[in-house]
Amino acid sequence: MKFTLKIWRQQGPNEKGGLATYEADEIGPDMSFLEMLDGVNQRLILAGEEPVAFEHDCREGICGSCSLVIDGVPHGPDRGITTCQLYMRRFSDGVTITIEPWRARAFPVIKDLVVDRSALDRVMRAGGYISVNTGGAVDGNAQLIGKEQAETAMDAASCIGCGACVAACKNASAMLFVAAKVSHLASLPQGKPERARRVTAMIEAMDDEGFGSCGNLYECEAVCPKSISVRFIATLNREYLRAGIVESGVPADPETPHAESD
Repeated sequence: MKFTLKIWRQQGPNEKGGLATYEADEIGPDMSFLEMLDGVNQRLILAGEEPVAFEHDCREGICGSCSLVIDGVPHGPDRGITTCQLYMRRFSDGVTITIEPWRARAFPVIKDLVVDRSALDRVMRAGGYISVNTGGAVDGNAQLIGKEQAETAMDAASCIGCGACVAACKNASAMLFVAAKVSHLASLPQGKPERARRVTAMIEAMDDEGFGSCGNLYECEAVCPKSISVRFIATLNREYLRAGIVESGVPADPETPHAESD
């Protein structure tokens, strides 16, 4: 197989970038997209040219660092996968493929296809930790959690923080990412003590990092490699509303009065 690649090249965050054209020859249909790029880089190195900078780590669909926009779609045309799980048989022989980095103000380009996604780490750090008793390991069945509750938490926890949701959103919103992280702990008893503080701090951090607002177009769910549902955004909104009520001193649960009446 043979492809024409239009790859974004940019020397640094303050440099002007642009698309450069390369030919990818002798590409096997069972090669992954990253293996194809490896082959292109090998030929560039042998020709004395600078290879294309792109991120990767596990190449098993676990870490999400292989963050590429392929023909305008984060992680490529297939759904529910990362770029490293995309194979060249997905493309027709001889086509032109455009490869770009994540596009978001909060994700400045470091070089070529590599962007700085540390903004997501700072949002996570703002969420803090959970309160647990120290000491010996607690018995696994000491705190019972219902099946539906556990599955909801696991669905939210499957987010790998790749940032595809941000890259797909026209407003560069991180709502799906934050929603997954907040919903994960809000669904479990271990996350209850810091529940109000966590959601408030993470949303404030998200705004401070320059992420945009949710446009309700569901592009985030469509490109998420773990198929995180947008229903978690509704959970995030409810948690944020609840936190405002709690912090204002108004009882969040009408059955639990804030103070004893005279």
